[in-house]
Formats: sequence, C-alpha cells, structure tokens
Amino acid sequence: MSPYVRKTAAHAIPKLFSVDPEQKDELVTVIEKLLSDRTTLVVGSAVMAFEEVCPERVDLIHKNYRKLCNLLVDVDEWGQVIIINMLTRYARTQFVDPNADEASDEDNAQEANKKFYDDDSETETNDDSDGGEDAKKSSKQQTSKPKLKSPNSSPSSSYHVDLDHRLLLRQTKPLLQSRNASVVMAVAQLYHHVAPRQEVQIVAKSLIRLLRSHKEVQSVVLTCIASMSTKRKAIFEPHIKSFFVRTSDPTHIKLLKLEILTNLASAASISLILREFQTYISSSDRSFVASTIQAIGRCAASIKEVTETCLSGLVHLLSNRDEHVVAESVIVIKNLLQTKAAQHYEIISQMAKLLDFIKVPAARSSILWLIGEYNEKVPKIAPDVLRKLAKSFVDEEDSVKLQVLNMAVKLYLTNPQQTSLLCQYVFTLARYDVNYDIRDRARYLKQFIFPVNSKSGVLSEAAKKIFLSAKPAPTLESKYHTRNNYQLGSLSHYLNMRCSGYNDLPSFPEQGSDPTVRNVEGFMHEPKFANNNQQERTPLKDNNNGKQITKNSTFYSESEGKSSEYSNNSSGSSSSSSSSEGSSSSGSDSESDENENANKQQKAAAAAVVSSSNTKQAQVNALNNNATKQNRIPAANNANGSGTSDSESSSSYGSSSSSSASSSESASESENSASESETDSGQHSVAKNNNNKKANHQAAAATGAKKSEAKSNLDLLLDLDDIPPIGPVMTPSLGGFLTPGTPMAATLMPQNAANRLELVGPSYISYNHKELLNKLSGHGLQVSYRYTRSPHLYSSSMVSIELQFVNQSSEEIANIQMGQKSLPPGMQMQEFAPVNLLQPGQCATSILGVDFNDSTHAIDFEITSDKGTSRVALKPLIGELIRSVQISETMFKEERLKLRGMNEHQTKLKLNNEIIKLATLKQKIFECVNVAYLAQSTENPLHYFVGQTMTSKSLVLLSCDWSNNDELLIQVNCEKMVIGSMVLNELTNYLNTTLKN
Repeated sequence: MSPYVRKTAAHAIPKLFSVDPEQKDELVTVIEKLLSDRTTLVVGSAVMAFEEVCPERVDLIHKNYRKLCNLLVDVDEWGQVIIINMLTRYARTQFVDPNADEASDEDNAQEANKKFYDDDSETETNDDSDGGEDAKKSSKQQTSKPKLKSPNSSPSSSYHVDLDHRLLLRQTKPLLQSRNASVVMAVAQLYHHVAPRQEVQIVAKSLIRLLRSHKEVQSVVLTCIASMSTKRKAIFEPHIKSFFVRTSDPTHIKLLKLEILTNLASAASISLILREFQTYISSSDRSFVASTIQAIGRCAASIKEVTETCLSGLVHLLSNRDEHVVAESVIVIKNLLQTKAAQHYEIISQMAKLLDFIKVPAARSSILWLIGEYNEKVPKIAPDVLRKLAKSFVDEEDSVKLQVLNMAVKLYLTNPQQTSLLCQYVFTLARYDVNYDIRDRARYLKQFIFPVNSKSGVLSEAAKKIFLSAKPAPTLESKYHTRNNYQLGSLSHYLNMRCSGYNDLPSFPEQGSDPTVRNVEGFMHEPKFANNNQQERTPLKDNNNGKQITKNSTFYSESEGKSSEYSNNSSGSSSSSSSSEGSSSSGSDSESDENENANKQQKAAAAAVVSSSNTKQAQVNALNNNATKQNRIPAANNANGSGTSDSESSSSYGSSSSSSASSSESASESENSASESETDSGQHSVAKNNNNKKANHQAAAATGAKKSEAKSNLDLLLDLDDIPPIGPVMTPSLGGFLTPGTPMAATLMPQNAANRLELVGPSYISYNHKELLNKLSGHGLQVSYRYTRSPHLYSSSMVSIELQFVNQSSEEIANIQMGQKSLPPGMQMQEFAPVNLLQPGQCATSILGVDFNDSTHAIDFEITSDKGTSRVALKPLIGELIRSVQISETMFKEERLKLRGMNEHQTKLKLNNEIIKLATLKQKIFECVNVAYLAQSTENPLHYFVGQTMTSKSLVLLSCDWSNNDELLIQVNCEKMVIGSMVLNELTNYLNTTLKN
C-alpha cells in the first residue's frame, strides 16, 4: 500500500472517532500499527491521530519513542511540530525534572549579578560545556547503570539526565536551524519545559533569528521571549540590542520589545537601556510613550542603584509639553515615592502645582492620593489643595471625586482646625452627587469624622489607624509573569487565558519510568551509551565492531520489511519508493554509524562505475559530439538580440539537448571522481568485499544504456533546441551587456539582422563619487555613490549604483545596512549587501539596484548602523536611466520617422566645429547620456547616437547635425515624451557648461 494511502488513513481516524466514539478500541489498534510505520510520510499523521484519539495511551509511544526521535529530522515540517509537542508531554511524564536539585529561577536571577565573576560560577560554566557534559555522562555510565535522581538529593551534586531524555534533546537540537518558524518554536518550548537549565541558552539565537520574519511571527516569538525572560534572563542578556525598537515596528511589537527590555534590565545594562528609553519618550505614539514611562518606573523599583536617576528623570518629564506624558509620569512617580516619600517631599510640592494644568483623571487622582497620604510633609500646601478641589468638585471625574473624599478625611484627622469646614462642604456636595458610588462613599466616610451619635465613637477612635497607617509599596512586576502557567507557544499562552481544547502541561514525576519499556528487539539503547567517548568513536576505525552495525541495520531492515509489504502491491515504481524509504530511514542513532554506512555505499558505487566506465566511454563521446553539432545552429540564432555571448548560448543548449543517458553517465562519473578522492585509502578492501554489489551496478548501468538509445516521451519534452531563450541570460562575465558590439561573420548573420537591436557596453564610465551622506549626519559614516552603467544581477531594468562607505570617526562602525525605505509607486529596489564592520579610516563598497520606472523622482531610504540611523535621498540623472544599444543606420532612420511630432525635441547650440572637434563632442555626450555611437564616415555632418530606456525599453534616438559650422542642431526622438524632453535639456545644459567654458 502506498505511503500516501496510509497517511490519508491516519488523517481519517480523528474524523471517524468524532463521528463514532464507540469505535475507539478498533481505531487505537490501527493507530498502533501506523505508529510502527518507518515511512516519514506517515509518522507525523500517525502521531496526530494518536493525540486526537488516545493521548493517554503512553504505552503506544514507549516502543516507538527512539524511532520517532531518530526520524524526526526527516519528517515534514508539519509532522515535526506535532511530534515535538507530543514528545514534550511524554518527557514530562516519563523523566524526572533535570533542574530539581538546583535553586529556583528567582533565586538565580537575584544572585546573577553577585556571582557572575566568582570562581564558583566559572566552574559551573566550564562544567556546562559540551566536553565536560559528555565526560560526566560517560564516567557515570561506566560505574553504574542509569539511575533516576531523587528530587531530595543535595543541590551540590551534579544532575543526571536519562539516556532517552538526552536522545530527545540531541535529535531536536538541529531543528533550531529550520526554515519553519513553527518548528523552531516547538523546539524552543521543548527545551524550555524539559531541558536542563544550562542547556536552554542555545534556543536564544534561533528565536532572535525569527524576529526578522513577518510581523505575525514576531508577535508570537516576542510573547514567548517576554515570558521566558521573566525566569531565564541570562540567556537573552547578550542579545539585548536585538530587542531595540524600530520606527517601522507596529505598536504591539514595540510594547513587546519594551517589556523584554525591562525584564532584561540589570545593573550592568541599565545605562544602555535607559538611554534607549530616553529616545522612545519622544515618539508620537502615546500608548508606547506611556508604556516607556512605566518601564522606567519598573527599572527604578527593581534596580536600587538607578532609583534616584530614574526619579529625577521622571520629575524632569513633568515639564513636558505633552499632557499625557506628564500624566503618566505622575502615576509612576506616585508609585516610586511610596518607598522614599520622606526624602522627596519637595517633589510632592512640585506635583501639587500641576493640578492647575493636568486634566487626565488618573494623574489628578495620583497627586491627590500623595498629598493626602503625606500631608504632614506638606502641611501648608495640603489644605489649599483641598480648597481648590472643593471649588471644582462638581466638574471633576468620578475617580477624582473619590480621592478628594479620601484626602478630606486624612486632612481632617491631622489638621481639623483648618479643614473642618472644607470637609463638611465637600461631603455635602458628595451627598447629592449624581453617581451613587460617590454618594455611598460619602455616607460611609462621614461616620468616621462626623458621627451622628455617640455610639459611632468607636469608628472615630480607630479612624487614624485605618486611614493613616503605613501602606505597603506596590509591587511592580511583569504582566507576563503569570503566563508561565501555560505551555510556551500555545494559543492559551499567547492570549493569557485558557482556550478550548488546551491541556495543562503535566508535572515531572518524582521517579522516572523504567528505561527498558522503550527497548525494542534488535535495538538496545543502553549498551551503546554505556561506553565512554573514546569507545563511541572506535567503530569508525575498528572492523571488529561490525556486529554492532549489523545489529542496527537489522532493526531497520525488520521494520523496513513491514513497509515493503505495502510497496510490493503499489504501481510500477516499487523500486524507487523502496529506495527512497530506505534512504529516509538509513540514519542510525549515532552520527558515526551514518557516516560509516554512507562511506561504504559510496565506495561500492565507485568501484562499480570504474569497472564499467571504459566500455561506455565511446557511447558518451558519440553523444557529446552529436550534441555539439546540434548546438552550432542555435548559437547562431542567439544573435537575435538576446544579449548573451555565443559560449553561453551553446552551453545552455547543450545542457538542454543532451539525452538522459549522457546526463546519467556524466552524473555517475562526477560521483565516481568525488568518491575516489575521498576514499582513496580504503577502496581496495571495500571493492574486494562488494563483488555482488558491483555486478548489480553493472547490470543496472547496462540496462540504462539500452534504454537511452530510444528517446522516451520525457526526453522529447526536454528536447527544446528549436526554442530560443527568453530575455537576456546573465553570464558570470556579464558579456552580453558589458562588452562592446563586434561585427559578426556573414555566414552567421541572420536575414533580419538589419532590423536587429543589440545591447552593447557603455562608452564611458565615471569613477568620480558624489556625496550621499556626510560624516556629521551619518554619525561618523560617510557614504558616496556613482553610477556603474552595468546591468544589475537582480534585474536588467535596474540601475546599478555603487555605494562607498568610509568610516571617518575614531571608533569602529558595525552593522551597516539599509533600514526603512520610501519608494514612489512603480519603483523597485534591491538592497545593498550589509557591511558587518568598518574600522576607523576603512572603506567598503556595495552595489544598490534601483528600478526607477523611467522616472527621475527621488528615492528615500535609511542607512542604519550601530551608531544610529540616517535618512538619505537619491535623485537619479536622466542620462543614467538609459543604456546604450546598437542598431543599423537604416533602422535608425525608420524609427525616427515613426517618432515625429510630440515625440521629437530639438534645439540649437552655438558651437563651432572648427574649434570643437568631433571626438570632444562625442566624449561629452557619452559623459552626460549613456548612449552608443553609430559608426559613420567622419565627413558626414550628421551623427547618430542610440540608447534605450531601462524599464520600458523605449528607443532614445539622438541626432547631431553640424551642417552649419557655427551651429549644432541637437534632436531627440523618443516614444516617452517626458524622457526625450529631459534628455535634451540635460544634454544642452551639460554641453553649454563644459564646452563653452
């Protein structure tokens, strides 16, 4: 049965289960059979069916666990995500917690700065390296069998990871380089939930790599990083600059990056982060600015060294012109002053003055709470504030009214002489307020200060204890701290709420399961890992270990036999399907076994091909000769304006017209030469032991040679010699565009050559650079540019612009690349290659490609570096939007007759041909406009120049008539009227400037 049928059957199982749940037992039997399948096409779908129907049947995974780990790399990306999520839950139920003996994450975060440079931490870092980890494993495995570690063991003892646990981590590690963001996220959550704490740091770079993807991917990844950074700050601290906010980021991305920067703030990096926050405050995004001010407050509360600095900076923001910035600053200052209000009573006085200007209710409420709470520090200001608020009480917002009532009670308890009448007036107003919350609060508070009868004296006596007691300072923590309750990367984690279908991640068991339940016949995991590192490498050199290799291959061959039963009943491609299945399952548990098996197969193939290559050489030579003869005619036809050299044409046609036999023979010969160079030393012994394989290869090669004599339908489809290439074919030498046109032989000239347009190289190339960015605006980086007049590799319609970067500062500049760009409609840009590092005084060049769409509109883009971002504008010259072409004089006159009227522009210049030579005139025209000169006799007063626009491929015909010795008549004909007019004006100004001076 075909693997596609088995895959489809696996997909049908969840649907059948949803329709008829009573068939679960029968479906579980089918799932068990599908889980034992060795085909990578089926494994992912089988695991999906298992997760939907019977996720509690862990016994079905036991015997397939190691197979799933080994096949994980070869499974499709969708299946990889399904399998990794399933194995995460499996590992949480079968293996013990590798971090049980270590201190909590919060304790590590608090002690990170203290012990970072201590000897103890250095020792732990060295122990966490790869070599040290393997040595610890091997030494333990030599002395005793693997034992599950008790969570009650001493913290000083090193942890032990189960062998199958280690297999899962090792096999998923390469998937961090996957192109699929879901696969990378699945591996990251696996390491976050299952791996030892010291090994989780490898996921940091992979997650940061995903930040270059789409905005949706960035949002999910940043949410996961924000959650991880609350507990694993150290793994992201080296990459803190990757979370700096860009101006092009959406608001939700900005807020996520801001949250991460706040979580990563430490005593070592706080200065860098605060400088970044200072830039964010000037943003026009109000929500982002408010979050930035809150982040400053969190940094000030968590890092005591910068509390005073942050507080003074927030006070400085109180004089900001933006009311919302001031309001948010007041709220944050209020939280900070609760810890050190006695030392900063002058700030309270300053904030009291802001009540006349701030209209934001939250800010006014915060100021009133501060004045009421610390009214003893400002005894002269507090009663006056209450007087002002009593006047405007009716017009205030509800939240402000509630704080006015609270402040009135506190002032009455501390200063009743001055505030008694004010309090009675305020409570009277609140009694008749339209909001019932205000009325209820007034009725409740009035009993504390104005009791109706003597029985209420108990409340009055306890009023000071209730209202004037010390309030605990608010705890400022990340709102992503609570998301750690959900599985990383899940929808519930992203939304921070339990979604339908979400299952909690199981806790680690106190004692792991028996490793023998995962043993299968023919593949025992423990003996292989019981050896030390030296013994693991010996199978590559020792021939006595062949039993072990045979043992592993027996495991694959037995399960492969099950798949072969299906493939024998399929269509006529059974051999190819079985070989593909065999190749997909040929990897063994260790990389050394894979390399050894691959080398043996290459050696056997090399010996077989060598023995049969001599008999086939004559056939190959004959086929190559026929192909060479067939290539000559298309090479001549290629001269019809394709813009490619003859050598390129012949090579392309030769590759397309060669038969299947010659291509397969050349492939086998190249594989033979490669394998001979790699396995020269051991070829004799391998060929001696593989005589049967040689015979099989020879028989297969002979069969292939017979089939190649008659062309199949596929060969006829691939025989495209009579079809010319479409568009210009770029060669490594760029000969089609850069080399000047040369007359071709008469025998190769087609009949329509008189009307042919040929691309030629430029007649003049300027090497003078013009300034694009000066060193002052570029923070020490100076950028200049010039037009190369050469075709861009990305598109033939793009203008190649060479950018020259010079470091004019005394410090090195890194990460020079293009930032945000603004292009008019219809234009395209191919960004220049980034420059990683520029030392002081160093120079670097890069090529920028721009399709200006035959327009001289300027393009705006940013050049970013680690020193800052600079915006530049580049406006092209009209002469650089044209490329030189070559046509015949007859075609020139015919095309000019078609472009009369509005498509024709002309002017006259006072130039004497006796003073100014023709060579000088031509040189000046070439410098101004990228056109080609039509060869004519020097006595002819008419001189023709031809070009073609880059995008629309419209001809630009330039005529210079020097019939009158004192005047030069310049005429431009172009289908694009604007282009023709601009070319004439540009050329006229240039000639007047250069020749008359």
